[in-house]
Amino acid sequence: MAGAGNARRSTEDAAARAEELVRAAYGRLLAILAAKDGDIESAEDCLAEAFAQALRSWPEAGVPSNPAAWLLTVARNRQRDVRRSAAHRLSDPLDDVMRGIARGTGPGGVHATVHTAALSTMQELDPDAIPDRRLALLFVCAHPAIDPAVRTPLMLQVVLGFDAGQIARAFVVPAATMAQRLVRAKRRIHDARIPFVVPERGQMAERIAPVLEAIYGAYAIDFPLVAGTEPRDSLAAESHYLAATLADLLPDEPEALGLAALISLSLARRPARGTGDELVPLDEQDPSLWDAELIALGERYLHRAHALGRVGRFQIEAAIQSVHCARATSGVTDWRALRTLHAALLSIAPTLGARVAYAAAVGRVEGAGAGLEALDAIEDEAAARFQPAWATRAHLLAEAGREGEAAAVYERAISLTTDNRARRYLERRRARLLGEGRGWSFFSA
Repeated sequence: MAGAGNARRSTEDAAARAEELVRAAYGRLLAILAAKDGDIESAEDCLAEAFAQALRSWPEAGVPSNPAAWLLTVARNRQRDVRRSAAHRLSDPLDDVMRGIARGTGPGGVHATVHTAALSTMQELDPDAIPDRRLALLFVCAHPAIDPAVRTPLMLQVVLGFDAGQIARAFVVPAATMAQRLVRAKRRIHDARIPFVVPERGQMAERIAPVLEAIYGAYAIDFPLVAGTEPRDSLAAESHYLAATLADLLPDEPEALGLAALISLSLARRPARGTGDELVPLDEQDPSLWDAELIALGERYLHRAHALGRVGRFQIEAAIQSVHCARATSGVTDWRALRTLHAALLSIAPTLGARVAYAAAVGRVEGAGAGLEALDAIEDEAAARFQPAWATRAHLLAEAGREGEAAAVYERAISLTTDNRARRYLERRRARLLGEGRGWSFFSA
């Protein structure tokens, strides 16, 4: 029995180590594997087989001293086997192109030679040019030949390791629809032979918007893990690092600075989001637990962005976080300032989330009735599947004294909640609805 228990623990340890590597090294490994021919789907398959082999061998042989290199070696060997297969030689003409280039002939001319140089650059990336290979692959996924609507989802899956279901929930679309879009985008990279080239700094500015969206999306999707855990247990620290790296790489790009400010200020409140089994919403948090150094860092990023004089979405969202964080010194939340900022955000980025947040701010300043009117004015079919819209409506109905309606809407919000901590919070609010006071908090942490 003891032997079986030890074997189970070894398997669990190996699985945990492999999962940690997925988060830490997936984007780098995939960038290296896909750089030669741009075949992301094949690279993903080979990398998945390497992880599967790790789960089979590591429990007995132990985790290697350099597990990322071990995985890369296994994946490359599998990739080599695939390329040597007769089926692959018949289906992929790119090998013939590469052999022709090696002889100084073949199709493609100068473009093909540049493509080869780009691949070499990707393999031996200059750390002073872009400090992280994930950033390089993010910019590849932001290539103009990729459908703009799928660039950010592609980055979230390929570089940051989220599955199609998680991404679909974030974009409020069916999982099958998102999966199809991602498959088509990866094939586009391969079929169009989009080079895995590190763009010049001037080109970075042209591709920055979807890259910023992907980094923020990684933080937002993984947000439930931020509450009550160490940042390393989620992608929070990685998202913050990538945002800060971009801000340093592009110091004259105000939205890069704005994103670094936004994540810094939001992450600063992590220690107060609860250590038990239930989320502590923003209004109920103890500001003394917030990270003062991260708040100060976020404010510096925000001031640098403001000085550039080009306001954008992430700067406004960072300013909203700054107003919330100001409660640490003032003891109060300036909801009128928040309503103004949320209105400004709507004028720049009228997303579904922005509309719901604006309705919540209106409810705080002008009363629950006005907040409900703002919610009712949202004309977006996706709102029916958007959990924050239902949670906000439930809070507003409770504030308006419409307990029966609020209880039913809470039920709907709970059914759409995938995070157990948030679900327990909503269940407690519903259970206490008819008993105690009706003060409410916008569902934000």
